[in-house]
Amino acid sequence: MTGLYGIAGIDEAGRGPMIGPMVICGILVDPDKLHELVEIGAKDSKILTHKLRLALKGKIEKIATKIEIRTITADDIDRLRKRTTLNVIEEIEFASIAKILKPKEIYLDAADVNAERFGTKIGKLSGIASMGAKIFSEHKADSKYPIVSAASILAKVKRDLTIERYHEKYGDFGSGYPNDPKTIKFVKTLVQNGEKLPSIIRKSWESVRRIIDEESTDQTKLDTF
Repeated sequence: MTGLYGIAGIDEAGRGPMIGPMVICGILVDPDKLHELVEIGAKDSKILTHKLRLALKGKIEKIATKIEIRTITADDIDRLRKRTTLNVIEEIEFASIAKILKPKEIYLDAADVNAERFGTKIGKLSGIASMGAKIFSEHKADSKYPIVSAASILAKVKRDLTIERYHEKYGDFGSGYPNDPKTIKFVKTLVQNGEKLPSIIRKSWESVRRIIDEESTDQTKLDTF
């Protein structure tokens, strides 16, 4: 295990929304400090309030040996999905982070229906498997392992702050998720008015395409893009 050190966790925030970026975070921690993540209450970011996530962010940053964050914008996602899948995009970014962190052990929140296959791909793409790293890839790892919970929290805070900036520029469009009435109304209004969709909207998303098909005329459809 030459060159490998510590325990790492990687998770994402914002895989499913039709507005805003997907953020992937990896965190490396000294094994002797792992218990501190439990003590501060690092849990799955989805069950924590925004205020609590912000409070935990600073504590996690003090505990971590190294933190790596990747922000994949809506524009990036649309461009990359023309030639690949969202799963592959995640694999590449997870591997990029794992390659930099070089942990002895790494815990991944799997983005593939086959969690073991996802872990194998990350190990191979990053090169850490051949170096002897132990790789644990599971679904819902953010609710099982504090190291992944910590990564989840940092990723969610990063995305939340980005969405807040977007709200300042475009108005309150809600969470950006396809099941949010505010988000749906925001996109529908743009399409109905024949306005060009801003770059923060994932135009390759099925939910966005459906709104365009349902709400636009032939002319507004052209204007939208």
